[in-house]
Amino acid sequence: MLRAARDHARRAEAVGINLRAHQLVAFVVAGFFAGLAGAVFVFLKGSVFPVYVDVAMSVQPLVMVLLGGVGAFGGPAVGAVIYKLLDTVITRYTEYWQAVLGGILILLVTVFPRGLLGMLDRRRS
Repeated sequence: MLRAARDHARRAEAVGINLRAHQLVAFVVAGFFAGLAGAVFVFLKGSVFPVYVDVAMSVQPLVMVLLGGVGAFGGPAVGAVIYKLLDTVITRYTEYWQAVLGGILILLVTVFPRGLLGMLDRRRS
């Protein structure tokens, strides 16, 4: 229903889907899981600092999802693994790791615009 609301809201309403109710439920569920993730993060770290909501930290999940593939079910997980591997390896060898990582990510997104799993799904079909 959410996909129908995203693709064509007026058509979904014409079919009889209550868009406001479904969007509210989706928002509440997403907020619940985000709060739960934040609580677990604080529990594991012991404290929280403002640097955790810095732009660089906020962009990392988006980059992970784009790297793995937006439309693929396992895309975000694959993207997170690849991003962290690149981050770990590049940090060891250069002090300009952010520039190198940014260049690699731009190259990967340019070569695989649908993500790595999106490219595999396209080849399979």
